[in-house]
Amino acid sequence: MKAWVYQDSKQVKKLGTELASWYVGWLDPDGKRKCQSCGRGSKGKRTAGKLREKLAAELLTGTYADVSRKTWAEFRAEYAAKILPGLNHENRRLTVVALDHFERIVKPGRVATIKTTTIDHFITQRRKECGKTKDATVSPATINKELRHLRAVLRKAFKWDWLPKMPDVAFVREQTKLATYISPEDFAKLYGACAEARLPRGLPYPAAHWWRGLIVMAYMTGWRIGQLLALRRGDVDLAKGTALTRAQDNKSGRDELVKLHPVVVEHLRTLARFDPVIFPWRLTSRPLYDEFLRLQVLAKIKPTGEKRRYGFHDLRRAFATMNADRLTPDALQMLMQHKSYLTTQKYINMARQLDQAVEDLHVPDVLTAKKA
Repeated sequence: MKAWVYQDSKQVKKLGTELASWYVGWLDPDGKRKCQSCGRGSKGKRTAGKLREKLAAELLTGTYADVSRKTWAEFRAEYAAKILPGLNHENRRLTVVALDHFERIVKPGRVATIKTTTIDHFITQRRKECGKTKDATVSPATINKELRHLRAVLRKAFKWDWLPKMPDVAFVREQTKLATYISPEDFAKLYGACAEARLPRGLPYPAAHWWRGLIVMAYMTGWRIGQLLALRRGDVDLAKGTALTRAQDNKSGRDELVKLHPVVVEHLRTLARFDPVIFPWRLTSRPLYDEFLRLQVLAKIKPTGEKRRYGFHDLRRAFATMNADRLTPDALQMLMQHKSYLTTQKYINMARQLDQAVEDLHVPDVLTAKKA
């Protein structure tokens, strides 16, 4: 037999049958002996049995390929061809960014050599880049975002048998902070500053209409900026007051029809119907964020805390915060398109919720009588 399941006799003697790892051994087409660890216990034994059957079938049919020599460049090319096209625009962009940083720092050769120590090295070097310059955007949250996308990629490499073992990914500890959100007062100032918008150009309506429509819809739907920019005109029914967000444009992975508030519909009506999307933006993302920052400067608004300026996600957090005490948790979770309400809670500024809760506390009659 060219493939077999076994335990190392020295491990068995030292640790016992239950704690010793299970292995699969096989002879490749060149007669070279190979082996792979599958874990210990009954689970490890089952995994080893499945791998043995797979390898035996490949060796018998001549479809066996030694993936241990596959390069990172080959894997990334295959991942780009098979997986990236199926991701929504924002996930695809963030995955590419994470892989670019990983390649820049680690310079991986063969995929099979990527281990937990490789990931730890990447994290260590990436953390050294935090705050190197005044305008540095690398934070623990940014690193963790990259690690989540990198982990998803490596899981696929493991499922494709390019990796003999899935490496552990230890996330960076983040300082717990209150979620920042654009308050109603700051939103009013930002709305007014939209009159000074310069971009986008070449539209049959003022840039102010474009920006006011965008921030109003973001503030009153909680949609991500990627969803808003991808919203197709054919997916909006102004008569019925509905908008359809497509699976490829959101993180929920499914098409969802959302009811729009009349105020949102009113603003969308001001955008003439020429482009295939509601919010056409023909430039790169950098000018978009720069213009958003410029409008905040004109509005003379600044977030409380350490943040220098608001981001588009703060409009989404505002939706969660301002509606947390107006909607049921299930309704808010559904509108935010989160799989778990625990995720939704992270978007809510609890300080505002507690302020409201304190105002609504019961006051004994004897105390109100004393005031009178």
